[in-house]
Amino acid sequence: MAKTKKYYVVWEGNNTGIFDSWSECQLQIKGYPNARYKSFKTKEEAHQAYNGNYQNYYGSNKKTKPVISEAARADIVWNSIAVDAACSGNPGVMEYRGVDTKSADELFRVGPFRRGTNNIGEFLALVHGLAYLQETKQYDLPIYSDSKIAMGWVKKRKINTKLERTAINDKMFKLIARGEQWLKSNQYANPILKWNTKEWGEIPADFGRK
Repeated sequence: MAKTKKYYVVWEGNNTGIFDSWSECQLQIKGYPNARYKSFKTKEEAHQAYNGNYQNYYGSNKKTKPVISEAARADIVWNSIAVDAACSGNPGVMEYRGVDTKSADELFRVGPFRRGTNNIGEFLALVHGLAYLQETKQYDLPIYSDSKIAMGWVKKRKINTKLERTAINDKMFKLIARGEQWLKSNQYANPILKWNTKEWGEIPADFGRK
């Protein structure tokens, strides 16, 4: 099934206006504090929103990025990395990535994997992030995740999923096994911090597909 076309309004960003792809929208909001943007199904809706009062649209549903107050921003450890996963369906096509929390520059991106879950992606993203920090000798740098489940799995060094292993997702399960083995074989001092989505908006590693 073809992906539904969307149009993106950026009210506050590096450049403002209407953009017809998520990649173009990302360029306008990347690294911009308190960026305000939202997706619309039609160009007409996007034009109406852009030419109107953004407060009538901004914050009206889950697709909108909340404004981060200066007080809330003071609680974020910006010298860190952030990880997240995206899954189309449950199970479905899954991928994950890690970014620099402050600049949102992508540090790694893996996938897509067929027949995965978001929780598995969040777990793999965290393990990959920890391994990345070890390899780059950033032994004390914190890592953010917005998944309590994945953080719990990492703490226990093992996932707890009911997803069936099949030929379709065998590659993903092999990566899971590698991740579990890495956690059992390595020590790390990097703090794993919970991203406060309610106060801070979507985690910087978010794929923006909600």
